[in-house]
Amino acid sequence: MHTFRDVATAAYCPRKLYYRHRDPAADEEIPQEVRARRDLAFRYPALLESDPEIQAAPIEVTPTQYRSRLGRLRAALDAWDGLVDPAGREVVLEGRECRGVAHKVLDGPPRPSLVFAGSPPEQGVWEPQTVRLVAAAKALAWERETTVETAFAEYPAYGIVREVPLTTRRKATYRSAIRTAESIDGPPSRTSNRQKCSPCDYRDQCGVVTRSLKSML
Repeated sequence: MHTFRDVATAAYCPRKLYYRHRDPAADEEIPQEVRARRDLAFRYPALLESDPEIQAAPIEVTPTQYRSRLGRLRAALDAWDGLVDPAGREVVLEGRECRGVAHKVLDGPPRPSLVFAGSPPEQGVWEPQTVRLVAAAKALAWERETTVETAFAEYPAYGIVREVPLTTRRKATYRSAIRTAESIDGPPSRTSNRQKCSPCDYRDQCGVVTRSLKSML
């Protein structure tokens, strides 16, 4: 069975998934920086109310901007109470095709929320994150034997939460990632998008050549 991480990686770069499957250290402990950022998603009330809390928090905007964003979410988001005090935390979900951890599970209706340590795009969510959200929603629906129509993507270092409807297009992207993950039995072709290569842990093994603008000039 695929993990949520597997299908998200397949959507990002199939070749990276190939090398990850062969890396004995691929499931090492989550870096402390990532843990610290994810932890912010469980501290929204304190970050809104306590100056010492927000001054010490690993946020990527000013405290004023951060509180303004959380304040707008609290006023506009129907699921705010569920995100602040979710029915389940770090819930292991196992669906028909994928398994993994939902950082939060909200009730009434059931919806998963995944917490991302990085930055959000201008709108929506990044494609690999879309795949991961759909995988979590489908696994939750499978376990609860019900329909899950939406999921949440949290970017707590930026004070941003986005509700993500499970549209036909997003489900199709997920299906494509599943097919990609299932088809990998040798090194896939290298990606043509070299921007994906620079942060990749496997770029040396992959053999891709990345060049900076300075080197090309």
